[in-house]
Amino acid sequence: MTAETAVALPALVLFTAALLWGLAAAAAQIQCVDAARAGARAVARSEPVPAAEAAARAAAPEGATVTVARDGELWRVNVEAAAPGPGGLGLTLRAGAAALAEDTIGEAMP
Repeated sequence: MTAETAVALPALVLFTAALLWGLAAAAAQIQCVDAARAGARAVARSEPVPAAEAAARAAAPEGATVTVARDGELWRVNVEAAAPGPGGLGLTLRAGAAALAEDTIGEAMP
């Protein structure tokens, strides 16, 4: 029984570590999505771009980069962050959101 335990225990520890890393990465991805949405809502309400970036950064994971750009009638907010863990394990999390600019809503209606 001892030999089987010696073989199985490291595999179980590695599996548990991988599972915990995956859960942390999934939580960080959800934070990126929430941050992109928060920034898009803010900029669509005609808040200044720096305020929208601040709103997105407040909801984003630590060290995330936020970009806000207007593309025609849409505001696009993108959030990128390294996955949690040792060096992010080479994984970059990305999320984006778009919102119709408030100043264009009345223009589309006849």
